[in-house]
This record gives sequence, structure tokens and C-alpha cells, in this order.
Amino acid sequence: MTCKLSLATLDDAAKTAAVPLYRRDQLSTGILHFGVGNFHRAHQAVYLHELFNQGLDLGWALLGAGVMPNDHLMKEKLEAQNYLTTVVEQDNNRSSATVTGPMIDMIAAPDFDKIIAALADPAIKIVSMTITEGGYFIDPATGKFDPKHPAIVADAENPKSPKTVFGLIIAGLKARREKDLAPFTVMCCDNIPGNGEVTEATVCGLAKLSDPDFAHWIHENVAFPNAMVDRITPATGERELTITRDTYGIEDNWPVFCEEFKQWVLEDKFPLGRPALEKVGVTFVDDVAPYELMKLRILNGGHAAIAYPAALMDIHFVHEAMENTLIRDFLRKLEEDEIIPIVPPVPDTDLADYFNLIEHRFANPKIGDTIPRLAQDGSNRQPKFILPSTSDRMAKGLDVVGLALVSALWCRYFEGVSDTGKAIEFNDGNAERLQAAALKAKDDPNAFIGIVDIFGSVGSNPLFVKRFTNALQSLHEIGTAETLKLYLSGGLT
Repeated sequence: MTCKLSLATLDDAAKTAAVPLYRRDQLSTGILHFGVGNFHRAHQAVYLHELFNQGLDLGWALLGAGVMPNDHLMKEKLEAQNYLTTVVEQDNNRSSATVTGPMIDMIAAPDFDKIIAALADPAIKIVSMTITEGGYFIDPATGKFDPKHPAIVADAENPKSPKTVFGLIIAGLKARREKDLAPFTVMCCDNIPGNGEVTEATVCGLAKLSDPDFAHWIHENVAFPNAMVDRITPATGERELTITRDTYGIEDNWPVFCEEFKQWVLEDKFPLGRPALEKVGVTFVDDVAPYELMKLRILNGGHAAIAYPAALMDIHFVHEAMENTLIRDFLRKLEEDEIIPIVPPVPDTDLADYFNLIEHRFANPKIGDTIPRLAQDGSNRQPKFILPSTSDRMAKGLDVVGLALVSALWCRYFEGVSDTGKAIEFNDGNAERLQAAALKAKDDPNAFIGIVDIFGSVGSNPLFVKRFTNALQSLHEIGTAETLKLYLSGGLT
């Protein structure tokens, strides 16, 4: 017997899953969130759910917002079940389900005017976002705001009818100022170094194109706290829908699966107040940077490192990659030899223990995380998760054999076939030019590492050029597995 998830069927859902201890009519919105995807519903929404379960801060419920054309689908699926979500947490040897309900409504494109009106509502005190690492209109080579992006140009020319998250935020802030309302806090929840500062740079950069004085006002009056967020959350597919139905008896239109572990380190900078998230495990600090750098370099860098050898070896699931001795040993050697030694100290944290935990998390067979998910959007992820470590090591006069191999594996991946000849499907906004460059790199490695907007100055460093060239040549001559063996034996130079 299964139940179709809704407020009316919570008693039935409670037979197999934890359900909210609070009622929906007890909640009121205080946060508008852009990007109601799986990670948000497994992370920020879960923290709020746990807080509400304690009977605390019920005025900080979520209003979802989506600006992408397909966001209406998420709205339809969630609205049909009263914005409830089944979150299934899976550790290596156990799993559990929780029905969460901190979101009470959602607005999706093309209702942009409704989003602006909601942003101007005095009840909204925080505007948060999870819009992916590549959604901030930042030039990856320079780390600066890109004012020439077509979406930015369009919003700058039509500031009263914006279509981007940032244009909407600016319009909402203008409407609040006209009403003499204090500005909301803008809280980024994406994996970007200095994510609060990056968000501010994009908001102010866009505002400056049409109203320089208002851009200055935003800089002086709006808070953009930095944050580090962490929880492995794969995409939802038929597997997740089936497990939710067959194991827990719940028919959920879009359940979320995730690991048990979660972490949120947040700069305590909220002029209009905030929910007491410290009561449910959020760490508030003055400086997020050490935690953030640790996570981006060791965890996200680790994901980026194993994605491409696994794809080239026809491995689909992340835990299967970790079961492969070559890939697991490659990850450990890369982390211990080249990444962890240049990560600055983190308060109350042993970096070796942190990596051991990550290795355990990657090996979780129940989570169902996939190599295609890790491999997607590399043109945005490599410059954030891998190339900074490469650059930092070379600046210190240190070698980059392993990190250059990661870049060579990424290049080899973009040739479009695995070592057995299986076609690779790309999910990257720059896929076409990356594949063209990767194919040329067989004869001229500079065709790939010379893409300046991705590799920056790293691609012209003589040491990196040498290490990358040797690694790519090895991948072509002896394949991925044998190249990993060569690296592990110290024979790759």
C-alpha cells in the first residue's frame, strides 16, 4: 500500500518516514530562495525543517523562486504535493526517510513580476540561492564579473523587466528602497570561493551597467555573507522514485536522496535577523574562508579528480569508482601529495581526518551518485576546484604531476569516447569548443590548455605544459588504467 504525498496523507507517510512536527498553518515566509533543486531541498531546507521541528523560528519558512524555463516543472510537481519533499538519507549501512515541509509556496518563470513583488515584501528578510557554480556570470580565467554575457546585457538594457536572478534581486532592492524598507540579506549557498563576495560582485556589476549610484548603494547597504555548504546529493531518477515508493510506501513526484553527512559554515552577517540555525548544527564564524577552501580543494577537487578517469574506464557510479583500486589510490596520492599540503590550517580540523571522511563518503554504495554528475560542467568546476591548487603549487615552486594528470584526463574525456570506444555524453555549456580543442590537442596540447578563459596563466606555465603534455601522451599511448599505474609508481613525469 502506497500513499500519494500530500498534507492530507501525512498520517500514512508517518508509518515509514518521519513527518513534520509543525503544521503548515504555523509557518510564514521569511526567506525567498532561488533554485529549488535537490541540493537546496537536502541542505538549507532540511536545516530549517529541523529547526521548525523544535518549535522555533516558524516565521522563517521558504518561498521558492525559479527563473529557468524548466523551473515550472519543479513548481508543478511540488505544488501537487503541497510543497512537501521526501528526503532519503543513506549511509553505507543504513537509510531513513523524512518528509520535510519548510517551503510553503513557489513562483516560477515567467512570473517575474510576482517574484519582484515578493522580494519587495517586508516579510522577506533573506534571499538565498543555489543556482550552480556556473550561474554567476564570472569569467573563470579572471574571476571577475563578465558584463558582456548576453543575459547580463539584456537585463542591463531592461532593468525593469529582468530575467536573471541578479536582475530580479536588483529590482527587488529598488522596490524596497522606494517603499523605505530595509534591504534583505543575500545569501549564496553555492560552491564558489568567497561566494558572498562573488554574489555581491555580480549584483553590483549588473546594477552599475544601468544605475551606478544604485550599485554603490547596494555595496554600502546590502549584506552578502560568505558560506560553505556540503552534502552529496545526486540527481533524482527512476531509481530514487522506485525506492521511495517500494521501500517507504510514498509516491513522491520528486524525492531527494542524499548522504547522512551535512555541513554548513556561515558568516554571521544578517542585519534583519536570521533563524537560530546554530541550534540545528550550523556553524557561525567570522571567517568562512578556511573551511571553504578546505572543502573546495579536498572534496570538490576530489570529485573532479575521479570523474574523468572513471568515465574513461566506463564506470557509472561514484562508489564503483572508489571500489576500483587504481582510482581510489590515485585520489589518495593526489590529495596527500599535492592538494592537502597546500591547504591552510582550518580551526579544530585535522585535514587528514577530513580526507578520510571524504573517502568514506565517496565510497557510500547507497547514495547512487553518478560519474556523469561529477563530470558535468567541468568548464566551470575545473577553474574553481582543480586549477587553483595547480596555480598555488607552481607559485611555491612545487611540482604538479598529479594535478596536470587531472587536466589531461579532462582533455582526454572531451575527445568524446572512453578507452573502450563507448560514446561519452557531455553536459557542459562549453562542450562544443572543448571537444574541438581536445581533438586538436592530440597533436598540439596547447589547443586545450591554451583556452585562456578557463586555464588562465596556468596553461602557459612551462612546468604545467610539460606535465600535461606527458600525461596526455601517456593516456593516448597506454590508456587510462596504465597511466594511473604509471603515476602511482612514480614513473609519470
